[in-house]
Amino acid sequence: MIKRRRFLKTYIAAILIIFLSACAELPVETGDASSKTVVTGSAGGANAQNANKELEHCDRPLGTMALVEEQHTWWYTMRGYGVQSTVPILRLMAQQSNCFVVVERGLAFRNITQERSLEQSGELRSNSNFDKGQLVSADYTLTPTLTFSDRNTGGVGGIIGGAFGSLGAIVGGGLKFSQASTLLALVDNRSGVQVLAAEGSAKGTSLGGLFGLGRSKFAGALGSYAQTPEAKVIVAAMMDAFNNVIIASRSYVAQETGGKGLGTGGALEVSGSTIQPRYDQSVLTVLKVQQQLIALKYDPGVADGIMGEKTRKALKAFQADYGLPVTGEIDSAGIDKLNGFQ
Repeated sequence: MIKRRRFLKTYIAAILIIFLSACAELPVETGDASSKTVVTGSAGGANAQNANKELEHCDRPLGTMALVEEQHTWWYTMRGYGVQSTVPILRLMAQQSNCFVVVERGLAFRNITQERSLEQSGELRSNSNFDKGQLVSADYTLTPTLTFSDRNTGGVGGIIGGAFGSLGAIVGGGLKFSQASTLLALVDNRSGVQVLAAEGSAKGTSLGGLFGLGRSKFAGALGSYAQTPEAKVIVAAMMDAFNNVIIASRSYVAQETGGKGLGTGGALEVSGSTIQPRYDQSVLTVLKVQQQLIALKYDPGVADGIMGEKTRKALKAFQADYGLPVTGEIDSAGIDKLNGFQ
């Protein structure tokens, strides 16, 4: 009786695997909806065709953008889920949304430089027009990162595993809940300042564990299919993060550092520094300094509140005469010395 029950369980589990294998061997159909991710359709210039209705849209682009992928452990893990790169996905989303104009800075950039090298060598036709000054600069760089990806056995898998014994446990272990979390960071290329950052997430189910059957006769038929659901989850998480980037851009306010320009000295000053902190270069401050220099018989030009070359030259002369660091900039030492003459 026991042997008969074991045989029955094994037989049912085998039938289940064969059924799943048969599903994986269905004829290939182009444009099949079940094979698509949440990122669908195409884009041509500012026009988008069949884009996901949940994708955010902009009336006009925020600027030009290049994409770069961090080649770390997460990237190689992602390849195991059937996603070779998220860059093409993000390219399509960016163009369909009309929020960014995408410029090439990836592998295809080699071909761009190659064409220019051929033109310079004289191999191209004379009217090929690959002269300098035509490439478009990238205002921003977008960097995607997979911050979390997990596959945990779901309740359905446990039920199948318990019902059909050890072989059923293999099948049951393949029914997983797949979830992913991603991060997108947008950096201004001129200043190097990160202007936007957003997280995205998605969750779905898959048959991922069947890929763990290794070299069995069932693995070949189900391997690629097992990767597909996780790939879709990662793509959905990227779309969620991209939408959050666009939403954040609509309420964007540039960060300030308490009156100082970015990179000219932060609010958290370090004691013992030999560098004099620069004063706010506002019109009123510059105007007051110009007036004080004129009163001391220096020539900063017209007192107009503009920090021009003549004002810098007069300030340098004043700093040199009174033993101050000659920088031509308004700093605390210079302000203190000028105020001492009042």
